[in-house]
Amino acid sequence: MEFFVELNVFRAQWMSELKPNSGSNGGNRGLSSRAADLRRKQELAREEKARELFLKAVEEEENGAVYEAIKYYRRAMQIVPDIEFKINYSRSPDPDGGNEKDMDGEIEDLLAYFHQQLTLQDNSLKICVPEVEMTQMHISALPPEVLIYIFRWVVSSDLDLRALEQLSLVCRGFYICARDPEIWRSACLRVWGRSCTKLVPFNSWREMFLERPRVRFDGVYISKTAYIRQGEESLDGFYRAWHQVEYYRYLRFFPDGQVMMLTTPEDPLVTVPRLRMESIMCGHYRLSQDTDNQTKVFVVVSKRKEEKVAEYQRNSRFCRRNPAAPETEHSFHVGLQLSSGGRQSFNKLNWIHHSCHINYRSTGETVVTAFDLDQMYASFFFARVKSYTAFSERPL
Repeated sequence: MEFFVELNVFRAQWMSELKPNSGSNGGNRGLSSRAADLRRKQELAREEKARELFLKAVEEEENGAVYEAIKYYRRAMQIVPDIEFKINYSRSPDPDGGNEKDMDGEIEDLLAYFHQQLTLQDNSLKICVPEVEMTQMHISALPPEVLIYIFRWVVSSDLDLRALEQLSLVCRGFYICARDPEIWRSACLRVWGRSCTKLVPFNSWREMFLERPRVRFDGVYISKTAYIRQGEESLDGFYRAWHQVEYYRYLRFFPDGQVMMLTTPEDPLVTVPRLRMESIMCGHYRLSQDTDNQTKVFVVVSKRKEEKVAEYQRNSRFCRRNPAAPETEHSFHVGLQLSSGGRQSFNKLNWIHHSCHINYRSTGETVVTAFDLDQMYASFFFARVKSYTAFSERPL
């Protein structure tokens, strides 16, 4: 390449010397401009050659041929040392790769593209084709309706849509089944009920489920509170102990509207696996979206009835001395604001309200005590728990 460029420069200079010289400055300017054009052409030819070598090196490196890539990198940098900074990486390294806009359009309509790739065998629609011949029955022999019903078991009543998304990565047929609108519509109805009868402003039920604010069911929201408390003074009066107190609040939501809440000093590694429906505080919750587009979660929890009876029986001495003691019911009302932080969506709950309602059954009176929200009310952060969705009890 360099030899041919130098040869062209020599020919141009030789032809300019053969032409009659006018002796004017205009002729000198014309000769210098032609020489400058030749130098620019020479530089462009070098950059083009270096660019081809550099992109070839990139392709070899992506394919795992590191040694071949180093050779091409070296040749490219020998021609143009700073070729790395002169390449427009938006262009495809493969000249036969086609137009980039066509590829983007195909990816945007990936579902329709996969539908076109389905094959017809034995006059029946095949979702997928086995890679090797099998003597046993392959899953591709099942009709799409049966596969979608199996996918509903994968999602389960716990709304494990994460497992559905992972299942869609198996093949094109599974991708099509995992994008079934009825599956995502059923999931949206489980979360928002009648308030999600319309798709507007979303384009699909899947987009609604992924983008619309909601609480998550595949884990638990944890709030850690820590403070320092002053202890009692020693007998000799020389020192006073200070205690660091740490405790956790746990919130676990279920798709059917139930919620459980637990406050304990035990570490999450011990508490989270046991955070099932036998927890101390159980109740229900609802989502509310105000005009300021802030999604709030309102929770009402109370002790389980069998635990109340057991506690009442344990305190039998108090019952004999006070036979006319009024029976009370305690319920806790919690208001939280849902937000997103970091890479995860809807993973944070901030306190906005906390109160205790005491209902006296004998008189029907209800006493409400509201608590002041201070630094003792730390925000809840979501933690995914794999064991919560490891088994499927009912289909979606």
